Amino acid sequence: MPIQTGTDTAKTRRTLKSGAQTVDYYSIAAATEAGLGDFSKLPASLKVVLENMLRFEDGGRTVSVDDIKAFAEWAEKGGKNPREIAYRPARVLMQDFTGVPAVVDLAAMRDGIKALGGDPQKINPLNPVDLVIDHSVMIDEFGTPRAFERNVELEYERNLERYTFLKWGQNAFNNFRVVPPGTGICHQVNLEYLAQTVWTDTDQNGATVAYPDTLVGTDSHTTMVNGLAVLGWGVGGIEAEAAMLGQPISMLIPEVVGFKITGALREGLTATDLVLKVVQMLRKHGVVNKFVEFYGDGLDNMPLADRATIANMAPEYGATCGFFPIDDETLRYLRQTGREEDRIALVEAYAKENGFWRGKDYAPVYSSTLELDQGDVVPAISGPKRPQDHVALTDSAFEFQKYICGTRKLPDPARAEIKDWNEEGGAPAPTDLPGHHDGYNSGTVEGQDYKLHDGSVVIAAITSCTNTSNPYVLMAAGLVARKARALGLTRKPWVKTSLAPGSQVVEEYLKAANLQDDLDALGFNLVGFGCTTCIGNSGPLQPEISKSINDNDLVAVSVLSGNRNFEGRISPDVRANYLASPPLVVAYAIAGDMNIDVTREPLAYTAEGKPVFLKDIWPSSKEVAELVETVVTREMFQAKYADVFKGDERWQAVEVTDSETYDWPPTSTYIQNPPYFRGMAQEAGEIHNISNARILALLGDMITTDHISPAGSFKADTPAGRYLTERQVAPRDFNSYGSRRGNHEIMMRGTFANIRIKNEMLDGVEGGFSKDVSGNQAAIYDAAMSYADQGTPLIVIGGIEYGAGSSRDWAAKGTNLLGVKAVIAESFERIHRSNLVGMGVVPFEFTDGQNRKNLNLKGDEVISIGGLEGDFKPLSLVPATITYADGTVKEIQIKARVDTEVEIEYLKNGGVLQYVLRNLAKS
Repeated sequence: MPIQTGTDTAKTRRTLKSGAQTVDYYSIAAATEAGLGDFSKLPASLKVVLENMLRFEDGGRTVSVDDIKAFAEWAEKGGKNPREIAYRPARVLMQDFTGVPAVVDLAAMRDGIKALGGDPQKINPLNPVDLVIDHSVMIDEFGTPRAFERNVELEYERNLERYTFLKWGQNAFNNFRVVPPGTGICHQVNLEYLAQTVWTDTDQNGATVAYPDTLVGTDSHTTMVNGLAVLGWGVGGIEAEAAMLGQPISMLIPEVVGFKITGALREGLTATDLVLKVVQMLRKHGVVNKFVEFYGDGLDNMPLADRATIANMAPEYGATCGFFPIDDETLRYLRQTGREEDRIALVEAYAKENGFWRGKDYAPVYSSTLELDQGDVVPAISGPKRPQDHVALTDSAFEFQKYICGTRKLPDPARAEIKDWNEEGGAPAPTDLPGHHDGYNSGTVEGQDYKLHDGSVVIAAITSCTNTSNPYVLMAAGLVARKARALGLTRKPWVKTSLAPGSQVVEEYLKAANLQDDLDALGFNLVGFGCTTCIGNSGPLQPEISKSINDNDLVAVSVLSGNRNFEGRISPDVRANYLASPPLVVAYAIAGDMNIDVTREPLAYTAEGKPVFLKDIWPSSKEVAELVETVVTREMFQAKYADVFKGDERWQAVEVTDSETYDWPPTSTYIQNPPYFRGMAQEAGEIHNISNARILALLGDMITTDHISPAGSFKADTPAGRYLTERQVAPRDFNSYGSRRGNHEIMMRGTFANIRIKNEMLDGVEGGFSKDVSGNQAAIYDAAMSYADQGTPLIVIGGIEYGAGSSRDWAAKGTNLLGVKAVIAESFERIHRSNLVGMGVVPFEFTDGQNRKNLNLKGDEVISIGGLEGDFKPLSLVPATITYADGTVKEIQIKARVDTEVEIEYLKNGGVLQYVLRNLAKS
């Protein structure tokens, strides 16, 4: 389908010749010549957005000349001009956990538009959509040569119903492609194949137009592709659906934080060490709702794989995106990964012609700046429960022991008191920790000759898009395994090990380097191509290990090369999770214990009793670089992506019906027609004040979307488990919340159901509980339904950074379906705030330094919010009345985080999808 450029854009349109190609493009220099302003000092990331304004200018209906001039004013004002603009990304990227509910919504919208008398064919993506199935594979089998095949078999057994639905969607909708299971992780497939850096398409007049490759994705780590100078970020499925249906994304012109990189990494350090430091620095700086752009001569020493690692973790440092401008390294990577030479030449010519090139004189204006000399980076991990909790590797054991002492309510140890943990009976055990030994728990493991204790590493996973896109750290992991194997070392028997690359190319180059055999010898067999452990699909631990952990209340540990380590995410049996580089993951599998100081103490001993230290098996930077340069080839990428949409025999055998609308199977426990459009009126309504609402949850700081809508497994005694049991689904077939996102009945029962969430209405209670109408403790779903039966609206109270983490739309959808009308927090993360508005839930922020604590909220208050009717404006201050249990009344002012006029319209319609559906039905 041709792109629809604006109606008033001719004055900035130019022609560019690149080799044999001649293309049109929208010139930033021409905009200056036309008197629209000086844009020369804009950061490249913001020039991408400016080009979008030039291309879609239509005289003011959505993009006006004043919108374009605002970018020049941004530079004049030192990097600040928060004007509302309408931005149109070139394409949309999805994964299956978030993609299934998006396709469910599209199918429901076809039913909805028919009910309004419209044409179902109007519900079709106008922008290209690629959905990569990567979130469903679980690690049931590990440490054996058959692990990959067995896990794929189980994946299809569990998810055939979902895959059939997605394949129907691929046939039913235009402009929609599905990358089958077992191909890779969506962000790596995007980086290595889908992304083009400069996109081309024909416009409505048949002319070829070149423009920056841009996208939004239904996964927060869509930002990874910014390492390739492709501007993209995560949005909820709701916002992505609106974008694919032609609705522009309403946003404010962002601030851009300049992050200057100088120097080079020291010997033996990895991109993971670098990114964990970057995350810490940017979290401290404060970059929520901002772009971060990396610049400086240190980029000359940074391969694109390392840039992608840093860009990937933008959600962890809180930014909208972390962008790297186009330079020679961009071109090298495009060439290495098999892009066409004509495209590479166009990228270079376009970037230099239109001001996107990072040359020696690149010095734009930024809203604020900070700087890092790569030479100052030290080996590190992050944990035990937040990505920004940076820990120097030299401090890792000590900091873990401090964490244990806090968990066990013991005095903090002094560093001088920490003694070595010696081997007793063939396994580490606490022996000499003055004053704290009795506070450490340990337990036997049935049928085994070893014990577990606080700090035992039970999961070591090379996983996630963050690191498995990077051949430097993957080769380093393989070399650690090779050196350890040569010394006769292997993983500890209680460690569940796995290798789940984000791309089939990784399998090729590890085999070509003869490193896969070494990884296999240590238990890091290929378990699948997908997110696995990072998304919580770590699979069950061995029953006897799980029993020992739970019977003895052990703080077990996972070490993963991922980007997320939030509480309750990785495994229900694991309470402390650490992010680490792939070679460190291998090292911790050998050590098997977080209490070991891997920088000073032996990881293990040879058969002869000789201690082996980390330095004995750590490869040099030169070894790694030489292996990457000789083994990773352009031909590998071309071969593996030649038939990327074809899939294996299993995918090809999935049978689907050819129909315009979906025939919803009434007995399905995976796919159900959601209620959002049932009985929807032709016209929008109004926003109403909230009267006499009760508090469903009183929550603390950094409540993530994992807390609000967990993705992992659940038990039979939960509301979701009871729902399935009533439908004769056995617990072994429950699968996960993430895999059942196509069924709103499961997902609303799973909202606020994280096993580690703490509702402050209940003292000392962990898990998804609240108080029902009668004041009794109940599961949050059951409590919400008791209020729904009385017609009582609900409110959720939160702290700082409410909604951090994944972009999952179900965190907002579930909130809506539980009857929550508003969330009041101290601050919101970007994507979740937007999702709440998109689902008709109003986000509010406390003002004047007030919060749940100094307002003395206990959860038994009644709250009313006014100021939402009539002339309600974006970012309004509105009155809220709190009636305490003793009858005391307090009125406060809260700030409506409804940021734009378009969002006001969304709320009037009940949500963004209802808004789009009504407009399509009328057109």
